[in-house]
Amino acid sequence: MSDPRVYKSRLSLSNRVARVLWGMVWIILYRPSPTPFFWWRRILLRCFGATVGVKANPYPRCSIWAPWNLTMGAHSCLANDVDCYSVDKIVLGEFATVSQQAMLCTATHDYNAPDFRLVTRPIVIGPRAWVGARAFVGPGVNVGEGAVIGAMSAVFKEVEPWSVVAGNPAQFLKQRRVRNVHPEEAELV
Repeated sequence: MSDPRVYKSRLSLSNRVARVLWGMVWIILYRPSPTPFFWWRRILLRCFGATVGVKANPYPRCSIWAPWNLTMGAHSCLANDVDCYSVDKIVLGEFATVSQQAMLCTATHDYNAPDFRLVTRPIVIGPRAWVGARAFVGPGVNVGEGAVIGAMSAVFKEVEPWSVVAGNPAQFLKQRRVRNVHPEEAELV
């Protein structure tokens, strides 16, 4: 049995150096950028290895742990105060939205191991899915296309496409049914 007082990070030195550099860029160039400057933040994320689709909307106060593990589809959104703990891959499909103060957490620790070794699994938020404000999405979760996660929910397992879930732990509530909007009503929506 290994000594639990000795924790050896499995993250490389280059990973740690890159995160320090990203942290400085985030503080100096990303975070203070004006809200409408999505184009600027897309450039910064791409410089650090993120895959960012056209017109993706990373807001200035969203925190991204490792941009090289982030994929944002076209027109997707990471709102202010979202915490992307991207130790592993985080993928947002086209038009996916992650609302304010939500947390996407790709890592945990093996509490049965004496050294609490790091365990990571990717998160996928499908196209047109919506993660509500202050929701928590845990490691290895796939959120299906068009699914909705209610505000302040905690999700630890797969969310079926076009379903609505809420609670802690999140439970299925109902199927999502998208209405057709008539052109004269579009301005009201």
